[in-house]
Amino acid sequence: MPVQADPTGAPDLLSAVRAWHPGEAIGLPHRIDRPVSGVVLFARTVEALRGLNRLFRERAVEKTYLAVVTGTVDGDLTLEHSMLHDAKAHRARVADGGVRVSLVLRPVLRGERYTLVEVRPQGGAFHQIRAQLAAAGHPIKGDVKYGARRGERDRSIALHAWSIAMHHPFTGEALRVEAPLPDTLTWAPWRTFPLA
Repeated sequence: MPVQADPTGAPDLLSAVRAWHPGEAIGLPHRIDRPVSGVVLFARTVEALRGLNRLFRERAVEKTYLAVVTGTVDGDLTLEHSMLHDAKAHRARVADGGVRVSLVLRPVLRGERYTLVEVRPQGGAFHQIRAQLAAAGHPIKGDVKYGARRGERDRSIALHAWSIAMHHPFTGEALRVEAPLPDTLTWAPWRTFPLA
């Protein structure tokens, strides 16, 4: 399901949340790609949306993803690239002259052909995680757009927005929102591992 309306006309999450909360100014401070699962934040007032937008703009929000990637990731890595958004092809490319981005990776569990990694993006460029992992030789399982050998049956990719942490924009209270791994075949082999 797309987070917001797109040209396909498919039902979207933002419209559904607005229908569940009629009369409220539901806003969307961030998005995740359609084939990605996990945490999505919504604001219920204009003031809350402004506050959340400020936190994202100031990079005061810590986003943590889980990804199943091709190959073995040995030890923690920091990936740094320059990326361009190719709007015509609807994808990102690692290329000189683009926006500087980085990812911090930590292997969580290794399988025979894949590694479950924790991913912390620094910044939030278009398709950043997908493009950077592919450029490093570790495309995400199911992400044929970025080099996976085959897609998943449900058209998802093995990328999950696991948590978002921040300080509340008005009270300053520390907040952390988590989404459990989806109950799908893609994630079944990885669900038994305790995540801390």
